[in-house]
Amino acid sequence: MDKNEFRLKVFSLSEHLFPMVSRMLGNKANAEDAIQEIMMKLWLKRKQIGLHPNITGLVFLTARNYCIDLMRKKKLEIDDTPFQLEILKSESGQEQLEWKELNTIIKKILKILPEQQREVIMMRDLDGYEFIEIAAATQLKVEHIRVLLSRARKQVSTELEKTYSYERG
Repeated sequence: MDKNEFRLKVFSLSEHLFPMVSRMLGNKANAEDAIQEIMMKLWLKRKQIGLHPNITGLVFLTARNYCIDLMRKKKLEIDDTPFQLEILKSESGQEQLEWKELNTIIKKILKILPEQQREVIMMRDLDGYEFIEIAAATQLKVEHIRVLLSRARKQVSTELEKTYSYERG
């Protein structure tokens, strides 16, 4: 794989990796550094990458594994990865407070989900990845990802319903 082919097939995916890497590592600066390191590692293995049947999948898997390794080295809890819901931008202070509360509630709900369900729902609903990309990163079948996502969404929905029906009395 030459420089131009690497740029087209691998480096072009760096922007697409950013949401997942940023969420896993917690901030923009760490994500930028990690993506740079990931691209350097992939550049060093460009000859093997050129022969790989699923280059996109390999890049996503490499990025995910790199982030997990970094988190383990820094002894961060994988469950405590930060995220921010950006559902609605509001001018009203009351609405901002409500969205902040919803964000906190959803974070608590996501923490109780099984690891695979949590990872799939975050990659799909927060990061916006397609099922094929999630399958490549997690090494799961698309059908299994759909099941995990469905179960995770159902549990989030059930927990939200419990929370809000409790508050209504």
